[in-house]
Amino acid sequence: MRVIVDTNVVLDVLLARERFAEPASRIFALAEQSKIEASLCATTVTTIHYLLTQSLPRDDARRALRALLRLFEIAPVNRSVMEEAFQSKIADFEDAVVEQAGRLSGAEAIITRNVKDFRSSIVKALDPAEFLATMEA
Repeated sequence: MRVIVDTNVVLDVLLARERFAEPASRIFALAEQSKIEASLCATTVTTIHYLLTQSLPRDDARRALRALLRLFEIAPVNRSVMEEAFQSKIADFEDAVVEQAGRLSGAEAIITRNVKDFRSSIVKALDPAEFLATMEA
């Protein structure tokens, strides 16, 4: 299954967010084991870099990003993605960009903890636990 992983799920792992890190880590493991084809939106990478450099030395932040790049493909953000995002039914532009980057990269699902923000998405949105349940079914 091809998926796009939202920024909040990546941060759950990187920041070891207590309630959320375990299911998010299991999604990372599925990607590492090639059981899913997982992508990050290109804007997720820049956001993660910015956030990491606020609390880590630059080299450590880049090391963490390189690890993400080994694990995930990158769904490009180009003019087509942006123009389609403007036409999306999703109110939040950043979420609409994730939706469209996922759609254009062939994602069957967006894995996010903000499922409600993706209610109008043309790509199905699942929270990490829901996604893991579908993989085990």
